[in-house]
Amino acid sequence: MTVRHEAETSSDSHDLLEVWIDQDLCTGDGICAQYAPEVFELDIDGLAYVKSADDELLQAPGAATPVPLPLLRDVRESAKDCPGDCIHVRRVSDRVEVYGPDAD
Repeated sequence: MTVRHEAETSSDSHDLLEVWIDQDLCTGDGICAQYAPEVFELDIDGLAYVKSADDELLQAPGAATPVPLPLLRDVRESAKDCPGDCIHVRRVSDRVEVYGPDAD
């Protein structure tokens, strides 16, 4: 049973996604926070940031947070509709962008 659990965990880790925002390109429109307020928040500086799983605003440049599976559609739409093209969603395993301005 333990071996099976470990195998499931390692295979699942290849599909994990994380999201980060390039604040240099953020226009502060807040569309991302409207789509997924659990993941994005506007700070007092008027720019959007990602939040950690425990709701802490991550303000370090390039800070990323995991994308919860139930919110994937909202995060994807945020990246698609962002006027600043500053939201980047990438696979954790190889850091390849799957949604956002640098996605293939």
